[in-house]
Amino acid sequence: MHDPFVRLDAGGTTLMLDLRHQEASILYFGTALQPATTPESVAASVVRAIPPNAPSIEPRITLTPLMASGYVGAPGLALHRDGASFAPLLRLMEIAVEGISITLRSVDAVNALELIHTLALDGDTGVLRCAAQIINRHREACTLDHLAAPVIPLPVWASDHIGFSGRWAGEFMARRAPIPTGAVVRENRRGRTSHDCFPGAILASEDASERQGEVMALHLAWSGNHAHRIEQLADGRGAVQFGELLLPGEVRLAQDQGYTTPMLVAAVGDHGFNAVSQRLHHFVRTAIVDPSVTARPRPVHYNSWEAIYFDHDPAVLADLATRAAALGVERFVLDDGWFGTRRSDRAGLGDWTVSEAVYPDGLTPLIDTVRALGMEFGLWVEPEMVNPDSDLFRAHPDWVLSVPGAAQVPSRNQYVLDLSNAAVCEYLFDRIDALLRRHPIGYLKWDINRDINHPGNSDGRASVHAQVLALYALIDRIRAAHPGVEIESCASGGGRADYAILQRTQRLWTSDSNDAIDRLRIQRGASYFFPCALLGAHVGPRDCHITGRRLSMAMRAGVAIFGHMGLEMDLCELTDAEASELAAAIALHKRHRALIHGGDRVRIDTSPERDVFGIVAADQSAALFSYALLEGHPATLPGRLRFDGLDPAKCYRMSQLWPAGAAEPSEMMGDALMKSGIELPLLWPQSVVVWYLEAI
Repeated sequence: MHDPFVRLDAGGTTLMLDLRHQEASILYFGTALQPATTPESVAASVVRAIPPNAPSIEPRITLTPLMASGYVGAPGLALHRDGASFAPLLRLMEIAVEGISITLRSVDAVNALELIHTLALDGDTGVLRCAAQIINRHREACTLDHLAAPVIPLPVWASDHIGFSGRWAGEFMARRAPIPTGAVVRENRRGRTSHDCFPGAILASEDASERQGEVMALHLAWSGNHAHRIEQLADGRGAVQFGELLLPGEVRLAQDQGYTTPMLVAAVGDHGFNAVSQRLHHFVRTAIVDPSVTARPRPVHYNSWEAIYFDHDPAVLADLATRAAALGVERFVLDDGWFGTRRSDRAGLGDWTVSEAVYPDGLTPLIDTVRALGMEFGLWVEPEMVNPDSDLFRAHPDWVLSVPGAAQVPSRNQYVLDLSNAAVCEYLFDRIDALLRRHPIGYLKWDINRDINHPGNSDGRASVHAQVLALYALIDRIRAAHPGVEIESCASGGGRADYAILQRTQRLWTSDSNDAIDRLRIQRGASYFFPCALLGAHVGPRDCHITGRRLSMAMRAGVAIFGHMGLEMDLCELTDAEASELAAAIALHKRHRALIHGGDRVRIDTSPERDVFGIVAADQSAALFSYALLEGHPATLPGRLRFDGLDPAKCYRMSQLWPAGAAEPSEMMGDALMKSGIELPLLWPQSVVVWYLEAI
């Protein structure tokens, strides 16, 4: 026998599980309850009446709701054996509690299935990590259509949901709406995390804002197809499901084979979006990314793409490297076009050898120049793709994903390699390993520039699930062979941004748009889940090649300093004034990057015409606040700005850092800055001001 209830507490969070009736369900998941509050008392207080024309025993919302239990919402498990065994009934048999984690084992003896749930609270942040595993113990194989990560009941306070949609060069757009009766379903079938359907959602109370209200943020750590469902039943209850979206026949389990869901991450709080996003940021920094990310300052980048595109010339690149180093850049990244016949996007992908036509002496002279200037050298790769016009494709046309009888969908003149084919991964590892062994390359910009439209392998079976697992294994193998090499998950911008890829990479390229106005919105949405130290943010050219918008250097640089800062432009086009201003922004970023990358991002309620946020040190001894005016404000004067996250009892010296020298420093108490605020300056639209606050 096992206890009827289990309670776990950590990091300001309480998780209570109800294990009665041979089932496991979440009784409570929220901010910390008093130690004297027992699960028994909570269970007694939430007993529901029997409504008319309804079952006398109400089917529960368990960790995996089952059709056989009578649950009429979406089941958390769907499988079959040639149409039979379609409604398994799994009963809780064993539990094991270790500290602040629990494992539960359930069994269906009739259908020979085993279901294992694992749930754990993070000791520092109280963030919940959980997953489910189904194992087939029958001699006959079964086809798995769906298994959700452990299902979380819809909190009683949840009235709204925030989803994250968008497009290429316009990712992480937060959309808030009421939770309707019925289901809100978001599905992604692009084969990567996607630009338009981020695997995360936020539940919010009606009064929730940046500073107040109850909030739950959820994220599925998975880099392929995914789905989530927020379901409000007619009886008033609700449930939230996240899981991998499996294609037909994609997972077939032989005897004793199992499938484990991607990890679901959930954080709760009762002080608005601000507190929950800070909780997630701390969790990512301490429990997700490689410790090397925070062990040293994040180098300021220069990326060659928007300077030269495919027009590579070693002399021009050496000049760009010299100019970049003079501005204070610490890492030089050579982008697309350095290999094979890659003079455009129409040829060469897959042929990962240095182009003798462009680099007759190889990459060594350029790398030597970069390193002599005191910078690291980085290189762009897109290993998962191949051009039809390439030596690789001509030798192995059967190495691409496809659907029998269907012509390839044209997209960027490239096809997707089938990573589930071991020979493909061996080839890719050998090529990348050879590059890294031959050259002192400290960084790989790992790109993937198209969706998987025809996800079939050489056996004619759906293969996105296997593709993602093979990608993870390939990156893990490269990292093991070259532990000092950092990898950026690019994916034509935010197309592969999730906690699972961040367990293997050290940077996310947030978006292909370097337009500072777009970037404020994109970075604001991404910052719900990702700390700015991991979000690449570049100062783009004077005229953005995606939006056509022209912005001042002060605006472009003032936005880019609040991320993993970089440059992406033709440095030869800079005026002396622009170069001086850019060098000053880089120096400012370096001076304060420990705060920018290690402090707490403070979300401040904003409006369509402006964007405001802060970064506050953990001990509240220092802070940076950014105010950007995007368009003309509706009143004759912009009004006041109230800061947040400061120590009300500390006195702060406040100075304007960017643009520099506009006003003399002033001194104010933290409580006055937060409750009364400051009068905002009059700015031209598309301008930004950054203040530095230091406790005295």
